[in-house]
Amino acid sequence: MRERTSGGTMSIIGFKEKMKIRVIDLFAGPGGLGEGFASYGGGDVFSIAASAEMEASAHSTLTLRAFYRLAKRDERALKAYYDYCNYDGAPHPSQVCKSVWQVAQDEALQLELGKEADNAFLDAALERQQLNEDRTILIGGPPCQAYSLVGRARNRGLKDYVPEHDHRHYLYQQYLRIVHRYRPAIFVMENVKGILTSSVGGKRVFHEILKDLADPGRAVGQGSGVKYRIHSLVDPVYFDSGHDPAEFNSQKFVIRSEQHGIPQARHRVILFGVREDIPLERTGMLQFGMPLVIEDAIRDLPKLRSRLSKADNAADWRNSVLFQASGLIGSANVSEDQTVRRAREVMIGARSGLIDTESFGALRLPRMEAQEIVTKSGYRSWIEDSRLEVVLNHESRGHMESDLGRYFYAAAYAQGNEHSPKGHEEFSLPGLAPMHANWETGKFKDRFRVQIRGKPSTTITSHIAKDGHYFIHYDPTQCRSLTVREAARLQSFPDNYFFQGTRTQQYHQVGNAVPSYLANQIAHVVSQTLS
Repeated sequence: MRERTSGGTMSIIGFKEKMKIRVIDLFAGPGGLGEGFASYGGGDVFSIAASAEMEASAHSTLTLRAFYRLAKRDERALKAYYDYCNYDGAPHPSQVCKSVWQVAQDEALQLELGKEADNAFLDAALERQQLNEDRTILIGGPPCQAYSLVGRARNRGLKDYVPEHDHRHYLYQQYLRIVHRYRPAIFVMENVKGILTSSVGGKRVFHEILKDLADPGRAVGQGSGVKYRIHSLVDPVYFDSGHDPAEFNSQKFVIRSEQHGIPQARHRVILFGVREDIPLERTGMLQFGMPLVIEDAIRDLPKLRSRLSKADNAADWRNSVLFQASGLIGSANVSEDQTVRRAREVMIGARSGLIDTESFGALRLPRMEAQEIVTKSGYRSWIEDSRLEVVLNHESRGHMESDLGRYFYAAAYAQGNEHSPKGHEEFSLPGLAPMHANWETGKFKDRFRVQIRGKPSTTITSHIAKDGHYFIHYDPTQCRSLTVREAARLQSFPDNYFFQGTRTQQYHQVGNAVPSYLANQIAHVVSQTLS
């Protein structure tokens, strides 16, 4: 963690900057939610007062992105950013434009909310800015591992797990503290759907969150004060302190990203809180967007081969895939299952068309001639950048040889049958079953899941950092899982968003983020509400 300064360089932000709607971004991750707000209206409507993130690599990404936004007003700094993106060996922007980098550091804070010293540091940083509560909003999503359905299933398997002792259940109270202290005009809080059904001590967590956020003064023991109406962004309903959360349809808070121009079926709870003294007949709502599928998002990216996790080279990789493909085709020849027969036809074509490339990608991969994109959309305008000469974070991961055969078959099966093969019933050919004693129990039937080219992707989660089995590329000739950049495309991050840290850390950042193009649409609703 860098040495914390007094924040004097924030004086660089002039009067025009302070007239914007100021954004406090908590649990910011790599900055997907903040990016949507800060970029709205060409950057002239919102500005980030402070963003807080505890994990070092995500904070590095967050700070670099803050620098990029500041650099748009300084051509020398902007050149430093693009040089760093485009060229291996180019100096880090912090070494070229130190004053601008200092401002970025004062915006992007590495701290752990809930720790007394870190809370005090954040408060001091915000107090220096003399925020106008009527022109301040709060955004963010407390970490969701304890709420998610997968996380809860995992926790139940832990012998000594006690929900009441899991601090992650209570991190929203740090969000609540900021709501109470700074009385933002609006807050936007994001979390997983599992929060709707999570319980601690016999109480529904979400019911308590609704009651607390509607009346934060009462919740923190300071007596009832400023209150909030908590609106849905997709339905004209709201919750306030006079409602019983047990009688409220909490599903109204669920946003389905694929309905709003995001190429991903990501379903998340998003609360849109408006301070009760702000007059309005009704808030705006998100508009339905052009439906996009995974192929719309990633097909123009350079094709890559995967890698062997041990002793990789292009010839050995190709020979391994060809050998396994031939065996699978031979087994499929004698199958009477029509789904297998359809997979066989795809495998035959894929075997002869297996990509012949040395490239498994790179942190900075030279841009190839772009394939013409048939679907023009707001999403495309959002992600593309003609000043970028490379594809960032586009590098395949290594796989065991046996998994290459599974990926090849799964992608071919999905292409032939328009759904990913499930479990041992559809992974029935010899050699496909992994060496797991519980493979045939049915508990892991989605262990190998292909992202279907003609549909939105399934939810990109932080699990993508562990292995690629749930995120297999639809093209069997590439025989691999998704890269960080492909996952970032599905999360609607702009192509010039440069994720820092190791590749595993980059995957984790992308998987935990809010789609930035969806955040941009939420920013529009916030802007209209406060205008």
